[in-house]
Amino acid sequence: MLVIPAIDLLDGKAVRLLKGRREDVTVYSNDPVSLACDFEKLGVRTLHVVDLNAAFGDGNNRETIRRILE
Repeated sequence: MLVIPAIDLLDGKAVRLLKGRREDVTVYSNDPVSLACDFEKLGVRTLHVVDLNAAFGDGNNRETIRRILE
């Protein structure tokens, strides 16, 4: 089994939505780039990133994703 961690981005933050509802959000990190670096330090080689703003048709998190890729 291959476990791939995920970071869901909403308004530049790493979040989780309860049952996919935007109004029911838990913020896990205000710095998703740092969170991605923490995963890398743990040896994670693959990371699943979801741009929830783009999925909701409300902007995007391209700059944050670009910084994660760096």
